[in-house]
Amino acid sequence: MLRGREHLLALITGYLPEARDGWEWCVDEAVAGSTAFAGELGRLTADLHLALSTFPRSQQDGPGDAAGRADGALAEALELTGGDDGAWLASQARAMRQELAPLRNGIETPLIRIHGDLHVGQILRWRDGYAVIDFDGNPTVAGADLHQPAARDVAQLTTSLDHVAQVAIKRRSIPPDHATAWAGRARQALLTAYRARLAARHRPDLLDESLIRPFEVEQECRELIYAARHLPRWRYAPMGVLRTWYGAEKHKENIA
Repeated sequence: MLRGREHLLALITGYLPEARDGWEWCVDEAVAGSTAFAGELGRLTADLHLALSTFPRSQQDGPGDAAGRADGALAEALELTGGDDGAWLASQARAMRQELAPLRNGIETPLIRIHGDLHVGQILRWRDGYAVIDFDGNPTVAGADLHQPAARDVAQLTTSLDHVAQVAIKRRSIPPDHATAWAGRARQALLTAYRARLAARHRPDLLDESLIRPFEVEQECRELIYAARHLPRWRYAPMGVLRTWYGAEKHKENIA
């Protein structure tokens, strides 16, 4: 600590034998239809949050305006996404804003140090298990608060499972219904294990489940922003997820 603020002085990188990142090993799991890994990821994430919840929060850090941040991400995604994808996204903007509504009610869950950019690509599978890497934060968010609800990390991780499904569809020719069903099973197994671990450690209060969906919607907007700014070919993944979430049948249900 220097003058009441944290400063990075050094990084130490350990060697993990036989390590592979999640865009490799998790895609293999999707192709195989296996979700056995998901429980381990749920427990790993819970243990991470339990450890990070012990970091003190300085007066300079705070939750920020979560609703404004999410609304801003949606607005930027709409602005940056062109063509047919942009037109379709604009047609779903109202439904997406409705799903962001819980953020406008204020956040009462504990604020903890979070990873900030937690997705399967940040989780290495190595010889002795799994390891979380890269705590540099979300590249689409400048000056993000260090302390956030744990649900933000959880939402980033669950949406990344949907992205894995899209990768498997595009690159490994997995039938879309099989891939999306796999993502749903993996998501449920991850969340079940995460909840159970928090409960076992007497900290179920760390997760406000009402925040998961709005943070997931915000994350897909940020994926579109990232694609527009840095990696245009990635746009297929968040667009594929959003089309799954807001397909014709689901849109009819929202209207009804």
